[in-house]
Amino acid sequence: MYRFLKVTGITLLSMCLMGANTDELKLPNLGESSTSLFSSEKEYQIGRAWLRIFRSRAPTSDDPLLSDYLENLIYRLATHSQLEDRRIDIVIVRNETLNAFAVPGGVMGIHDGLLAYAQSEDELATVLAHELAHLSQRHFSRGVEQQKRQTPLALAGMLAGLLLIATTGGDAGMAAITASQAASMQSRLRFSRGNEQEADRIGMLTMVSAGMDPHAAPVMFERMLKATRYSGNNVPEFLLTHPITENRISDTRNRARRYVKTMGTDNIEYHLMRARVRLLQEDSPQIAIQRFRTALSGETVYPQAERYGLVLALTEARQLDEARKELLPLLATNPESITYIIADAKIDIADGHAKQAADKLAKKLKLAPDNYPLSMTYAEALLKSRQAHIAEEVLISLSKSKPKEPAVWYQLAETQGLAGNIPGLHQSRAEYYILNGVMDKASQQLQYALKLKQGSFAETETIKQRLIDIEAMKQMMENL
Repeated sequence: MYRFLKVTGITLLSMCLMGANTDELKLPNLGESSTSLFSSEKEYQIGRAWLRIFRSRAPTSDDPLLSDYLENLIYRLATHSQLEDRRIDIVIVRNETLNAFAVPGGVMGIHDGLLAYAQSEDELATVLAHELAHLSQRHFSRGVEQQKRQTPLALAGMLAGLLLIATTGGDAGMAAITASQAASMQSRLRFSRGNEQEADRIGMLTMVSAGMDPHAAPVMFERMLKATRYSGNNVPEFLLTHPITENRISDTRNRARRYVKTMGTDNIEYHLMRARVRLLQEDSPQIAIQRFRTALSGETVYPQAERYGLVLALTEARQLDEARKELLPLLATNPESITYIIADAKIDIADGHAKQAADKLAKKLKLAPDNYPLSMTYAEALLKSRQAHIAEEVLISLSKSKPKEPAVWYQLAETQGLAGNIPGLHQSRAEYYILNGVMDKASQQLQYALKLKQGSFAETETIKQRLIDIEAMKQMMENL
């Protein structure tokens, strides 16, 4: 069963298969109810085990800027949500489809393609707030409890079917679920309508409390519905599990009318992140250069974002003088922007001026210690300028503040190898493998480190305990 579960996947909460109906339907908030199948702590453990399995198979993003942006946005929403346990881990999936998901225990996933659909930060927040509502109302546990009352249900069978939705498409995934749960499917569908409606309602409350525009919700839903009309058989993944209907849009629009429309300016940082994603979606830097130039020469609402995308594409194409020229007006308008400062450093690094880049980044880091994207770029510049020992110190510090970021451990391992810290290299690789669900390789790396650390009682005991931890994590993954 563990091998079957290791397909790429998504949306454990995707029992929610249809749109909303009546606005009056009410469901209990189980919270910490003693009748709940899973406690919050159990859900947290399940979520982390699922995330390790997911990362072992799914293509994920290691972009520190995008990760940092989404983490800040989700944290902003979470602090205004009904979610009590705010230990949220985010995974960004390299996939052009429109999708986002929530897994019990506070795991949230976002396909980077979602940013191509959402035309504003508020529209993106609509989807994220909806998923946070699924978490806060513990819809996964409630769905499993509902099933448990109808027929015996193997959790692994349910997870496998739902993971299959994301891997092979909606029809195959639904067929897998129907085969194992036919007797209770109709009941579960009715319950899921309530889940979706509840998530819409609570998600909008979160948006309002966070100072974001609730009117973005019906706009985003309309955009999603249009996506289904022009997609033929290629229905966006999110809509397979969260179908949008005209009634649902109407309900959302009516709810939004209860609130004053927010007239604030859209966050330019969102559009800069969209430009990063759009670059990844192009077949080559040259095609991206042409697209961004065309957008700049026409009418565009966010010329800064188009120019920023052009800078990134030019840098990737190694047209570095042109990239500097295009970046200058951006830096002139906002010289303190971390996003622009990193773009400047990347040009320097590509042009063989890594020491110059490191000096610039060091100054900025004094004002923003342990900033994730700044620190990662600084470590890269230090490595390129043959200062591996300093880069190691930077990344060790970062690993303490961002211990759940695989990219940090990967870069730290590479850096420790160059710095000659071979035991450290093996331990960092082990942490990287743990986060990515490759437990056998993690154990192997720690065994290497253990041999090299003989004679140091404290360090060998730490490694031995980590080996015990790995066995416990393996057991959790196999028991899903």
